[in-house]
Amino acid sequence: MKLNQHLKDWKQIVSQKFPDLSLPQVSGLATWSFGMVMTQSSSLTKVSTLIAKINQEKDNTVRQRLKEWYKEETAKAKTGNKRVSLEVKGCFASLLKWIVDLLPQSNQELPMALDATSIGQNFVVLSINVLYRGSAIPIAWKVVKGTDKGSWKPYWKELFQSLNNVVPTDWKVIVSADRGLYAPWLYEQIVKLGWHPFLRINHQGQYRRQNSSLWYSLSTVVTDAGESWSGRVTCFKSNQIDCTLLARWDEGYTDPWLILTDLKSTDADIGWYGFRSWIECSYRDVKSDGWQWHKTRLLKAERAERHWLAMAVAMLWMVTLGGEQEISSKDELIGDRSLAFEPTPTRQISCFLNGLLTIVARLLNGQSVALGRLLPFSFNHFSDLAFSDSS
Repeated sequence: MKLNQHLKDWKQIVSQKFPDLSLPQVSGLATWSFGMVMTQSSSLTKVSTLIAKINQEKDNTVRQRLKEWYKEETAKAKTGNKRVSLEVKGCFASLLKWIVDLLPQSNQELPMALDATSIGQNFVVLSINVLYRGSAIPIAWKVVKGTDKGSWKPYWKELFQSLNNVVPTDWKVIVSADRGLYAPWLYEQIVKLGWHPFLRINHQGQYRRQNSSLWYSLSTVVTDAGESWSGRVTCFKSNQIDCTLLARWDEGYTDPWLILTDLKSTDADIGWYGFRSWIECSYRDVKSDGWQWHKTRLLKAERAERHWLAMAVAMLWMVTLGGEQEISSKDELIGDRSLAFEPTPTRQISCFLNGLLTIVARLLNGQSVALGRLLPFSFNHFSDLAFSDSS
């Protein structure tokens, strides 16, 4: 086998970012993520065929090697005497650290979001994501069978624990989630990490304002379009939680936003919840625009989790290149300074697709494989973000 130089360069980058992985695990992760980018697919057949061609190998040899990378540690699933399963949860801290290291030292703010997405009746993916320029980079996830019953609480707690002590303690990290995921323990888990929950809730239930003994229905916080309110409250009579309640109802929307956070009302802007919609955009990147993962034929959740690791690495690669291209076309990057974020960016194509086109152009122009960098983020630059309905 003669390893393609571009793949070799990418393998070196991946190896530096995942120092705890074995050489075969790094090789598989780099090969899978590289192949996904080049084929715009997560298909085993497409990726293995491409890699076989560029490395001058037999298709079946590459196919078997890529399959074994995501398989479990059993004699039936893997060949050889040194079978080791890749523990995906051990990679989450390295993935988040990679993102933190790519941001400039002056950066002190980071938006995240939680979500659960299903792939037909087969899988449900619970994920924590870093939000970036209209997209989202998965940094921790759990794949469960769509037919499995039981609480997701242990999974979410384990995911958060895997990310502990990675982000600098002086950073402001906002973690948003839609109303279907709200739970008091989730709020407390986010605060425990030193991060700030930004959780949307339903209108059912009651709240009590600070220094008051009277309870009011949450449906009365704001009652007409154009209204907004914020203040310290005790929310819910059962499972009470002391927090800041942010409320706003914009024209043209059927429901207001009701957001719970631990931040003071003077230090928070309800418009920040609009970042959460970026995770919806990222599903298009994972599916139709990018890795075509909705067509997966994988049946085991553990294998799907390893497949997601390759997709997350590929996603990170693309948005770093795409984001850099968006700015460089408008303003020259100097040190840690970049053109300020626009509240409503005008994009003809997504940051993700811009990255895909950038890497293709680089290789066609005879340039080497390169990883872009992440640009600084500021919540204040998005304070006027257009309201989007997160139903």
